[in-house]
Amino acid sequence: MALLRCLGTFLCLWALRIPAPPAAAAAAPRRLDVASYRERVRAMFYHAYEHYLDSAFPYDELRPLTCDGQDTWGSFSLTLIDALDTLLILGNVSEFQRVVNVLQEGVDFDIDVNASVFETNIRVVGGLLSAHLLSKKAGIEVEAGWPCSGPLLRMAEEAARKLLPAFQTPTGMPYGTVNLQHGVNPGETPVTCTAGIGTFIVEFATLSHLTGDPVFEDVARKALKALWKNRSDIGLVGNHIDVVTAKWVAQDAGIGAGVDSYFEYLVKGAILLQDEELMSMFLEYNKAIKNYTKFDDWYLWVQMYKGTVSMPVFQSLEAYWPGLQSLIGDVDNAMRTFLNYYTVWKQFGGLPEFYNIPQGYTVDKREGYPLRPELIESAMYLYRATRDPTLLELGRDAVESIEKISKVDCGFATIKDLRDHRLDNRMESFFLAETVKYLYLLFDPDNFIHNDGSAFDVVITPYGECVLNAGGYVFNTEAHPIDPAALHCCMKRKEEQWEVEDLMREFYSLKKTKKFTLKRASGHGEGEGTKDSEDASSEKGGKKGTSKKSSHSLLSCPSQSFNSKLAVLGQVFLDNT
Repeated sequence: MALLRCLGTFLCLWALRIPAPPAAAAAAPRRLDVASYRERVRAMFYHAYEHYLDSAFPYDELRPLTCDGQDTWGSFSLTLIDALDTLLILGNVSEFQRVVNVLQEGVDFDIDVNASVFETNIRVVGGLLSAHLLSKKAGIEVEAGWPCSGPLLRMAEEAARKLLPAFQTPTGMPYGTVNLQHGVNPGETPVTCTAGIGTFIVEFATLSHLTGDPVFEDVARKALKALWKNRSDIGLVGNHIDVVTAKWVAQDAGIGAGVDSYFEYLVKGAILLQDEELMSMFLEYNKAIKNYTKFDDWYLWVQMYKGTVSMPVFQSLEAYWPGLQSLIGDVDNAMRTFLNYYTVWKQFGGLPEFYNIPQGYTVDKREGYPLRPELIESAMYLYRATRDPTLLELGRDAVESIEKISKVDCGFATIKDLRDHRLDNRMESFFLAETVKYLYLLFDPDNFIHNDGSAFDVVITPYGECVLNAGGYVFNTEAHPIDPAALHCCMKRKEEQWEVEDLMREFYSLKKTKKFTLKRASGHGEGEGTKDSEDASSEKGGKKGTSKKSSHSLLSCPSQSFNSKLAVLGQVFLDNT
């Protein structure tokens, strides 16, 4: 457990040195006006968000070139759900409250729609769970029993139950698509991508802990372990598998599209649940990935049984990997890989979907950039860990590129081709859920998301006192933050009493009897732990209500994790490109 706490709170980062910048970047850059870029990101959000409301709501997504809307992933008003927690991160409490009411009145999951199990989970279930856990912070008058009950939690549970029929397979690995009224269609293909099987533990475990129903976490764990059981003898997993027979259909192994968020959720699940088994599974995969796919700080695609290179390409979806590396303390390797990816961004003003590493150019029919967040996400994590100004420069370049190339009268459009800047008539919901959010957090060091545990709220639940909003938020793969402390609020068995309650009692007991000093471990709180020891008696005044502040971190909550995105599903390896 000590290893996981280290991973979760960045305690292990203090001993790692960041590599010197390349010679070309040796000259000290002009200091960025962080506040100015933060306000530009805020303006980007509202330009896109308001045009979605005016031109596209209640459809899932905005079509920015024609100023209208379209349903894409199931007719859920998806952009509204995806943007909800971003509103609070930007400080817009009143709009958060209004949208919560709109969603409660207008979203119906009992519809005859074939929905992606993966996308519905990460965007809808994840978005609703995050909003539920942030409701009190947003000033909503929550019902008695919160966070163990509430309308948004009930909506998330309803949506997740609509997905459960997909898991009824001989292997426990889910189908990729389910009809929300009728379950899995009789002719549904049994072939599902690896990420579409292994990307449930964050949302489903959160649901189980909040509702008391273990079925969600159980099916998510069974799916994770089925993938682990079917890895190759050299420790790799392929891209697509038959969920009925457990036979690998696409045997390309890598860290990108079709696989990415499986690895992500092993790490995030380990941090969220303090689960050594999940972390050990990831670390074993990480050894095989380094042995067979890593070349000069790039990661290639290889045959899962032989380890021979099948595709020497970098995919934009792989850019989450440096952020993941930072979460396990591997900052040196993370920075080197990040700098490789950053050179591609500077070459094109964005990351093309596929980049041929030996040729140094885009891959035919994969030249687009749909405003993905992954490189920005990694920059945010690494900046929290290192404060390297190069990471702010990526944020600056992203703002400049997106505004110059992608901004249109009705929002921001997908870039169809980075070579000539042709646009496509789509603004995916992840632009507001992830891309803008990570940019804003990169430029907002004082955001509540970055709380290091020195401020928190104590909430009374039917099961006792509960500490919330102490930081350590774990982002799902759609960048919806989950407060890990909330998972300990709704325990129904006394023997599972959360250890932090004991810490809190001990702290207040000591405070009443004598002055004392607690040292902040170096690196605590996402790489900010170079402060000297601080006297606990010098506490600052608390916030209103039960909010408390102290001059040191009381809790060892896991720090934020990272995300990745899967939007290409079956087309990556099955169309012979």
